[in-house]
Amino acid sequence: MERKPKELLTWAKDTGIKMVDLKFIDLPGLWQHFSVPLSEVDEKSLVEGFGFDGSSIRGFKEIHESDMLLVPDLDTAFIDPFCDTPTLSFICNVVDPVTKKNFERDPRYVAQKAEEYLKSTGIADTSYWGPEAEFFIFDDVRFDQNYHYGYYFLDSKEGFWNSGAEERPNLGYKPRYKEGYFPVPPTDSLQNLRTEMVMVMEQCGIKVECHHHEVATAGQCEIDMKYATLTKMADQLLLYKYIIKNVARKHNKTATFMPKPIFQDNGSGMHVHQSLWKDGKPLFYDANGYAGLSELARYYIGGLLKHGPALAAFCSPTTNSFKRLVPGFEAPVYLVYSQRNRSAAVRVPMYSSNPQAKRIEYRPPDPSCNPYFAFAAMLLAGLDGILNKIDPGEPLDKNIYELTPEEVKAIRSLPGSLDEALKALETDHEFLLQGGVFTEELIEAWINYKKSKEIDAVRMRPHPYEFILYFDV
Repeated sequence: MERKPKELLTWAKDTGIKMVDLKFIDLPGLWQHFSVPLSEVDEKSLVEGFGFDGSSIRGFKEIHESDMLLVPDLDTAFIDPFCDTPTLSFICNVVDPVTKKNFERDPRYVAQKAEEYLKSTGIADTSYWGPEAEFFIFDDVRFDQNYHYGYYFLDSKEGFWNSGAEERPNLGYKPRYKEGYFPVPPTDSLQNLRTEMVMVMEQCGIKVECHHHEVATAGQCEIDMKYATLTKMADQLLLYKYIIKNVARKHNKTATFMPKPIFQDNGSGMHVHQSLWKDGKPLFYDANGYAGLSELARYYIGGLLKHGPALAAFCSPTTNSFKRLVPGFEAPVYLVYSQRNRSAAVRVPMYSSNPQAKRIEYRPPDPSCNPYFAFAAMLLAGLDGILNKIDPGEPLDKNIYELTPEEVKAIRSLPGSLDEALKALETDHEFLLQGGVFTEELIEAWINYKKSKEIDAVRMRPHPYEFILYFDV
């Protein structure tokens, strides 16, 4: 039910709310915010928005055009569980104060346009999304970079490298490398912490299906949310990360969604389950199709596979992402599809024969992505597949890593670096422009930001391992 400003303000006062927090997302994908006393909030400001300086936000505006507005989405209201003073939080859209139109670089607006475009095609009226975002919980993290040094150091009481540490006492029970999936406590030392995270999520309106330890040692975890529509799930994913990071910090730990923080163990992915529905009916199911898939679902897969290299620029958007996307470690680098096979880019889950559970799972994304961009891009790729009847070819129902070199050469794969992914996006983005969802200016801004702020920044700095390789040349 749509919330009205007057009723919401009355409820807030009656509930004892003292502050209103306004959250929004920057171009790379991090939440930003500022807070306003409830006494300064009225019906007009809830409708017309709150002013802020957009020039200080990554990827937004230049200094000469900095004034922007945040307009709260009243349906996103939740009581912030980490504020000592009762605080009502909203997720906001960014609006230009001059034109009163949505800001084209606002990622949330892109997701909303994607949902409208889906309806306009007549193919479906709803898309459902279920990301499985993995993360690490560490006990200590240190990193620094200067003119004459650069390093990082991670530690976890759970890390198998601490099996011989003098912890006085060291009680053992540390998950072996690649064996964290998923023994019971005490080896899984984070059971209670994850449960607390789930309880806070449910308190904030997120429905959770399960939680568990993940494959890697040193605190890799996963909490699975129940599926939701595109923009709502992108909102939830940002709230999910916010809750995980803050509950971890409450316990003097730190959580990271960096895709590959640990060498020689599994990285953190974000497999994304997705499906299309129309008039309350699932469109991906056909009892007679391969793995129970409809022809429409196969075309959707065809679009994902065709545009996979370009999608990587939004779905795996960091230089660190491609340290996860290498053969082995269950990394889905090959652009094929299969039922159950976890080495394929697209997997068809076979847990249930219920038509309403029929979905496809796109496995290359990781949780460093901006979910508004990533979900919208995947939807547009799938719709392009349907509209142009892109055949995904035959499924590959065997372990790709056991194929011969000759067989592997015949399979298309994802880019090997962020630089390659951005080049793919430069040459293949027409599908993203459909319905005005993405714009040429936004795609150019994304590419330029990634090249200048990330690729060039990493490329210009010596890597610690280069000293091992080359210091004695």
